[in-house]
Amino acid sequence: MKKYFIQKAPFIVPTTDGKLIEEHHGIATTNNPEISIAQMIAPPKWSEPFQTPEFEEYTYIIKGKKQFIIENEIVILEAGQSIKIEKNTRVQYSNPFDEPCEYIAICKPAFDFTKVHREE
Repeated sequence: MKKYFIQKAPFIVPTTDGKLIEEHHGIATTNNPEISIAQMIAPPKWSEPFQTPEFEEYTYIIKGKKQFIIENEIVILEAGQSIKIEKNTRVQYSNPFDEPCEYIAICKPAFDFTKVHREE
């Protein structure tokens, strides 16, 4: 039995907002509830509703910029920067800028739609 697994076929999460989500490890791809790792590309002017997830989320920006509204504070990250947002924190993710934003998101435990608690 091998002591490693190389992901060659990430799960493409279906979206309706133009955002590309490729989950490499997590519930949908490798049935791993402990952690999820995804590469994402948020198009210009993209945003999600506020959410209060039951998991920590780490974000590392590869290209572009991404805006976070954490509780009531606006934080903007640029390429080469990263952030950790604690679980049970109200946050909104967006890319209000004119260029796509490419980034890696790591959730611990793994991203789970039933535990993200997006607002309507």
